[in-house]
Amino acid sequence: MGGVAFIGLGNMGAPMAANLLRGGYETTVFDLVPEALAAAEEAGARAAGSAAEAVADAEVVISMLPAGEHVHELYLGSGQVMASVRPGTLLVDCSTIAADAARQVAAAARERSLRFLDAPVSGGVGGARAGTLTFICGGEAADVEEARPVLAAMGKNVFHAGPSGAGQVGKMCNNMLLAIQMIGTAEALNLADAHGLDPAAVSDIMKASSGSNWALQVYNPYPGVMDGVPASNGYQGGFLVDLMVKDLGLAMDMAGSSHTATPLGAAARALYTAHSAHGNGGYDFSSILQFLRGGKLGE
Repeated sequence: MGGVAFIGLGNMGAPMAANLLRGGYETTVFDLVPEALAAAEEAGARAAGSAAEAVADAEVVISMLPAGEHVHELYLGSGQVMASVRPGTLLVDCSTIAADAARQVAAAARERSLRFLDAPVSGGVGGARAGTLTFICGGEAADVEEARPVLAAMGKNVFHAGPSGAGQVGKMCNNMLLAIQMIGTAEALNLADAHGLDPAAVSDIMKASSGSNWALQVYNPYPGVMDGVPASNGYQGGFLVDLMVKDLGLAMDMAGSSHTATPLGAAARALYTAHSAHGNGGYDFSSILQFLRGGKLGE
């Protein structure tokens, strides 16, 4: 596989592009933030002056953007990506957006003899830095297999969830469960602390018992229990509360469209929305523990 164009060098995109470079891929990058472009160029990427310039000679285009409107604008609007790539180019969007939005971009790609995968990721900023992300892909199976080597340079798992839009559906289901698990873990640790138990000891007990989950194993929400996680760094970095609110909103939209009961998902959305409304949207989502304790972060 030849050159790769990478669009979107934010908290996730920058380390993903860096891992492509470490994997030996010739990578051209573009971002609206000059500092992000300069940092990628210093790491060995070729910086382009526009998205259209970045993708002109690429065999694979990868994008990592905040929301659906940005994806639409990049591929079909002023970003001019679909108008600038060569026929047959493989487009891989790793943003988390509505499944219908991904299907619309995929349909537009097919009309132009292009190929498109929606491939949102799980693993957060830590996974992006470590190159251990999980890619949840929607699109043609053959396109997933063609993309697999380049995705493997940035992650350890590449799944084909189904046709266009399926990657987004899989991602929403995962993140809804993640939010529910994090809230439950925070509630349990708060309750233990309120009754005089050491949160670290209780975490070890639950990890070895039926309450074990991902948050306890690798992302403990209680400060000081686990090194290297946002809870032990003032809830800085990681996956922001506002991003979790966005994803839970997308999950609830999906549930509504299919008349699927998701009472815990709805409750999680309400809690994270309230958490954000109290001024905590820029902190990591594990900070829900502090919201349950009645505190506003940063005070």
